[in-house]
Amino acid sequence: MFVAGLRAIAILKDRASWSVIWRSLCVTLAVLIALCALVWWGLSRISLFETVWIDRIIDVLGGLAFLLLTWMLFPAVVTLVMTIFLERILRWVEARHYPDLPAPRSQPLMEGLAISVKLTGMTVILQLLIVPLYFFPAVGVPLSFLVNAILLGREYFELVAIRRMTARDLRRLRGQFRLRILLAGCFVALWFAVPFVNLLAPIVSSAFMLHVFQGLPGQAPVSSGEDA
Repeated sequence: MFVAGLRAIAILKDRASWSVIWRSLCVTLAVLIALCALVWWGLSRISLFETVWIDRIIDVLGGLAFLLLTWMLFPAVVTLVMTIFLERILRWVEARHYPDLPAPRSQPLMEGLAISVKLTGMTVILQLLIVPLYFFPAVGVPLSFLVNAILLGREYFELVAIRRMTARDLRRLRGQFRLRILLAGCFVALWFAVPFVNLLAPIVSSAFMLHVFQGLPGQAPVSSGEDA
């Protein structure tokens, strides 16, 4: 698993990875800026009190709260945008490290979209659930990390594995190697826990989980290309 982590991080040296990263960040920023402008415009049109200065304070506080929420959910939106482009990265990793693998199965558009939305929704929920735990760091920090490891590990494993097996076989494999997937989830959660670094987490985590998946008994590659 340590080798899988090193190989996943090494993908950041590839130009194709940064092409996906910058494209995703630009799309994400455009979406969030549009949302912020829409919310700010909406708040300026709402008047809850007849006193002007009270309404102004509410507008400012509402806008600041929305900006804070936007900052917290930024990684989740990046995840959604980036998963649209992840197939290119996964194919690059397979071509470099597992050149003898057959082509992945053809996934229906709705299946890939459902996984992306599910993964993003999970990230949003986790970010919101973690907020109250910040008031109790001694318990909240390790607990939130464990929850992230379990859920993100499971979702990223599904994102990678569903390309090469049915949903039934995926559930069987996930149950058989639950502990290993949890440990892999710790690596994923660690990347998502670090500000700014978490913007790279979707790409690194996907590449890492692909290596973990191929390293499972019965999923070993026929041959391996040169390490990055």
